[in-house]
Amino acid sequence: MKYLRLCVNAPVWLAAAALFLLMIMTFCDVVARSSFDAPIQEATELTRILVAITVFAVMPHVTLSRSQIAVDLTDTLFDRFQLSTLRDALLYLVCGGLLFWPVGRLWTLMDRTRSYGDVTEYIGIPQYLPMGFIALSVTLTALCMVACGLAILLFPSQTKKVLAWKAH
Repeated sequence: MKYLRLCVNAPVWLAAAALFLLMIMTFCDVVARSSFDAPIQEATELTRILVAITVFAVMPHVTLSRSQIAVDLTDTLFDRFQLSTLRDALLYLVCGGLLFWPVGRLWTLMDRTRSYGDVTEYIGIPQYLPMGFIALSVTLTALCMVACGLAILLFPSQTKKVLAWKAH
C-alpha cells in the first residue's frame, strides 16, 4: 500500500514542483523585466513546458480519485431509478475508450517530432520530450478510466469504497 501511494502521489508532487518552478521563474522574469528591462528570454518556452507538466501529470490521479468536475443535473433521475452505478461505469468506459484516439495521435506526433529533431528555440530542449510526457500522461489517464469503469461495473460495492479513497 505504501508503494501504491508513492506511485499515485509521485505525479502530483511532480506537478507541484513544476508549478513552484513556474512561480519562481515568473517572479524573476517580472522583476528582471520591470527593474532592468531585461526579460528572461527562455521564460516563454519554460512556461509552456512547465504548464504542460502541471496539467498533464495530475490527469491519472484525478481519474483514480474521481475528482473530475461534474455537473449533477441528472443525478436525482439516475438515483431514483438506481442507475448511478451503470451510468458511472459506462461514462468511464466510453470516455476512456474515446481517449485512445488522441493517445494514438499524440504518440504519432511525438514520433514525428523526434524524427525531425526539433528543439526549443532558446534552451534547445528536444521537443519530443514534453510531447512524450503528454502522450504518456494521456495514455495512463485512458487506462485508468477504462480500469475504473470495469471496476465499477464488475465490483460496484467494493469500488465505491476504494475509489472514494483520496490518494493524499
